[in-house]
Amino acid sequence: MIPASFEYRRASDLDDATRLLRELGPEAKVLAGGHSLIPLMRLRLAQPTALVDLGRVPGLDGVRVDGDRLRVGALTRHAQLAASPVVRGALPLLAAMAAEVGDLQVRARGTIGGVIAHADPAGDYPTLALMLDAEIVTTRTTHAAADFFQHIFTTPLEADEVIREIAFPVAPGPHRYVKFRRRRCDWAIVGVAAQRLDGGWRLGLTNCGPTPLRARAAEAALAQGESAAGAGARAADGLTPPSDLRASADYRCHLARVLTQRALEEATA
Repeated sequence: MIPASFEYRRASDLDDATRLLRELGPEAKVLAGGHSLIPLMRLRLAQPTALVDLGRVPGLDGVRVDGDRLRVGALTRHAQLAASPVVRGALPLLAAMAAEVGDLQVRARGTIGGVIAHADPAGDYPTLALMLDAEIVTTRTTHAAADFFQHIFTTPLEADEVIREIAFPVAPGPHRYVKFRRRRCDWAIVGVAAQRLDGGWRLGLTNCGPTPLRARAAEAALAQGESAAGAGARAADGLTPPSDLRASADYRCHLARVLTQRALEEATA
């Protein structure tokens, strides 16, 4: 399908982006990689009146370690994250996730900031941000990930607010991300991320609710000395996942349990 008509503007820097968003009004949208927004526009599920392209804004891509934080620019491409020796050393789980996003074309153009701002519960990076208590730094403020993902496609971002970077804790320890999907390039029907951090395990669930989630009952079981199998059995405690054409709620709960056990076992193998 063809998108509805819209105005296109290209920002030269962040101040210009903010000015344009204010000028164009609340129905304008930011264009980063476009691999989430453009398909919705083609289906006319999203009909912004204008797009503000950040593609040439300087200083919004790249990664760096800052003390105990890995700071990732919002326009950093998936392919850059997957290949970066800095990311592989400081937070290899992020590099592994990036390598699993979409296909080669998507990884070459899609951006981490676009995925975070889109807030799709089937997205990989929101799960990582939530489970590791990342911070989303914008042109206005710094949002804790726990407060950022409010509902499906819903965040506290203001109409003229732009993500600058995402700050993750440095976590080079045991990790694994497992996605169940029909085809190699599909979104996860369910995904589970496991990361050893600060002497314990963090477990994140993808596409098990309207936002990314923590498998807190499974985390608590591990803290009490439970095995991977025992923790996996608790992974769906309290879950109320959606049912859709790809999976029922019961099947998603089953996948959460199975994939949690698998992620833990493979992380410690």
